[in-house]
Amino acid sequence: MTPSVREPAVAPVIRVRLPGLVDAYTGGKREVELPVAGSPTVADALEALDARFPGLRFRLIDEQGAIRPHVKLFVDASLVRDLGATMRSGSELMIVGALSGG
Repeated sequence: MTPSVREPAVAPVIRVRLPGLVDAYTGGKREVELPVAGSPTVADALEALDARFPGLRFRLIDEQGAIRPHVKLFVDASLVRDLGATMRSGSELMIVGALSGG
C-alpha cells in the first residue's frame, strides 16, 4: 500500500499590481502578493501594502479616507471606488495612476 501524498497547503493571497508613481515606496516593485484571511476589502489590502511599504497608502488615499482623484483601483478588472469592496483569495488589485499633461 502506497502512503497518500498530501498536497502542500497554499496560503490564500491576493496579487497587487503597482504603478510607477509609487516606485519610491516599493523600490520599483510592480507586483506583490499579500496574504489574506476571510473576505478582505480593498481597504484591508491598502493597509497591508502600507505596512509593507510605509507611506504608500497616503499617496493613494486622502486625509478624508477617499481614493485620490488621480488614482483608479481595479479588482479583477472592474473599477472600484469603494474601499469596502470585498476581494477573495486569488483576486487581483490593480492600482493605476492617471496621466496628465498638455
